[in-house]
Amino acid sequence: MINKINLFSIDPAPWMSASFPIIRFVILLLLVVLSIALTIIVLIQPSNSQGMGALSGQSDTFYSKNKGRTLEGTFKRLTVIIGIVMFVLAVLFFVTLIFYAGN
Repeated sequence: MINKINLFSIDPAPWMSASFPIIRFVILLLLVVLSIALTIIVLIQPSNSQGMGALSGQSDTFYSKNKGRTLEGTFKRLTVIIGIVMFVLAVLFFVTLIFYAGN
């Protein structure tokens, strides 16, 4: 008979399982701070009216072609970066929940 290895039955090192509550608290704190920062950055950004120029007959300008170098482009990149970091932190948080499982 073949023995199956269950991922959830693997016990982490004692020092690691003892530090999971602290790690989870730090991750939650970071998620709260990043979510507030992301909300503020999204609210600061001007609305994106891309595509409306075709209806009114407007053409591309130098400013619209070089938005990546402006403050608006920086906000857009920062929004994506914070979103990715929040996703990774959320996955890490739930991984610690799976391994710790309240022990």
